[in-house]
Amino acid sequence: MSKQAKRKQKPQLIQWRLYVVVAFVCMLFTSLIGRAAYIQIIEPEKLRHESDMRTLRTTSREVQRGLITDRNGEMLAVSVPVKAVYADPKVVHDENGFVDMRRWQALADVLHEPKEKILKRVQSNPRKRFTYLKRQVTPAVADYIKKLKLPGVYLKPESRRYYPTSEISAQLVGITNIDDLGIEGIENTYNDWLTGTPSKQKVRKSRDGHVVERLDMVQEGESPNDLVLSIDQRIQQLAYREIKKATEANQATSASIVVLDVNTGEVLAMANTPSYNPNSRENLQSYRMRNRALTDAYEPGSTIKPFVVAAALEAGTIKLDDIIKTNPGRMRIGGKIVRDTRNYGDLSLAGILVHSSNVGMTKIALSMPVQELLGSYQAMGLGNYSGINLEGESAGLIHDRRRWSEFERATLSFGYGLMATPLQIARMYATLGSKGVLYPTSILKLKQKPEGTQVISADVAQNVMEMLVGVTEKGGTARKAHIEGYPVAGKTGTARKAVAGGYGEDYVAIFAGVAPVHNPRLAIAVVVNEPKGDRYYGGDIAAPVFASVMSGALQMLNVEPISSREKVRLAALSRSAE
Repeated sequence: MSKQAKRKQKPQLIQWRLYVVVAFVCMLFTSLIGRAAYIQIIEPEKLRHESDMRTLRTTSREVQRGLITDRNGEMLAVSVPVKAVYADPKVVHDENGFVDMRRWQALADVLHEPKEKILKRVQSNPRKRFTYLKRQVTPAVADYIKKLKLPGVYLKPESRRYYPTSEISAQLVGITNIDDLGIEGIENTYNDWLTGTPSKQKVRKSRDGHVVERLDMVQEGESPNDLVLSIDQRIQQLAYREIKKATEANQATSASIVVLDVNTGEVLAMANTPSYNPNSRENLQSYRMRNRALTDAYEPGSTIKPFVVAAALEAGTIKLDDIIKTNPGRMRIGGKIVRDTRNYGDLSLAGILVHSSNVGMTKIALSMPVQELLGSYQAMGLGNYSGINLEGESAGLIHDRRRWSEFERATLSFGYGLMATPLQIARMYATLGSKGVLYPTSILKLKQKPEGTQVISADVAQNVMEMLVGVTEKGGTARKAHIEGYPVAGKTGTARKAVAGGYGEDYVAIFAGVAPVHNPRLAIAVVVNEPKGDRYYGGDIAAPVFASVMSGALQMLNVEPISSREKVRLAALSRSAE
């Protein structure tokens, strides 16, 4: 009976267990729904931020520096693509990057660095995230480093400046530093213009680093600008070659040359020695990097004399046909003596310039108030900046004093007691060639002729220029500056260099001039500093450089030689000066 009762008994449902399970499931779903609602409705930004931190990146487009070219499109500075090698020390340590040291040795060899030096950068701080191993390596070296497959060692693009003309225009064009920022010359002055700004864009990247979505533009970039200089590289190369030869032949300390376009004030060449190779940055020496043509000032010596004659003609204290007595070849002023190399007797104005008579020039200078002379010098650019807008330009020196002794006034007339740069001297002679108009100097190619300032009357400028023709003819002080077919109006200068307490035994040899006289096109100033040996006169050292550069430059510019009729007229002027 009991067994039959057990078979008929039905299972009993335990109510409270069911309720517990159902309640737990409901609570679980309620919490999940609540959490989802909290995340998506009440506070969605936190997870979005965390997601963005993992996937959003800002990329920038590399911008290479602008080109620098000469007036004819010849490259003077160009950027070439290179690579920077860097390491992530944390990744190197985390991925056991030091297991195979042969690869690190290969890396050190190709980078030409000691292996210990490279390992020290990576091992010194295992938590560091970035360190450069080498900047500006060539693409070939970068490809080799890729094949080494060193964990934590990466490459990134950058650019390096290359200068095709090397030492020929090094001081003028200048250089950039390793970060591609200009630090000297044109590169420095026009750094902002040449640099440009990279554009930056926010993108979303996948786990493997690929861009899956391009989002907002963070910063609009500015394209770099190219720069076209007024330099004619053909003339620049010729000018550098000639002053380098002169520097070596005369064992000079340095030399400079400036070539100006008479009609615009543009610089067609500006070269200096000693120079340097801007493509090789090892052992750069500051004295080689200085653009001496505009930073170094010298006493101009006799090259200043034509402008004393011009100032006196402008002031009306002398006339064009005046004859000046220089007999007996010396003159006492205030206890001191002004001398000529010999007794020239009676000289015309042209004769004074041709023979470079200090006595004749002193009499002309003393014929006018000293302020007239100083004002004329300043009007022609001495003591002022030229407008070239390059770092380090010197304004030269003209003393501003109330009282001048007669001897000091005399020394002013033959180029002592004031200082001028080679650029200023060239600019003064360009003023003669431009019929008395002084133009601002430009190192950039001009689209149109600038507005100049009339500082000497056109007639006086022309007359003084024609007086100077005889300087390079037979009997003049600069026969070596003569150019067949292209008459030259020029003047030598040989100035003793000042030292503490007076003047030393070193000289500066100068020649400056304009050619051709019948149709002035170029003005050139050549300065050779401290030549050694017996020859140190401007007519012996600087004049031949002038002749070579002027002759070659005029032919490059297709300037026509003088006609027979004009040649006869200038020859008559030259004879009248004798």
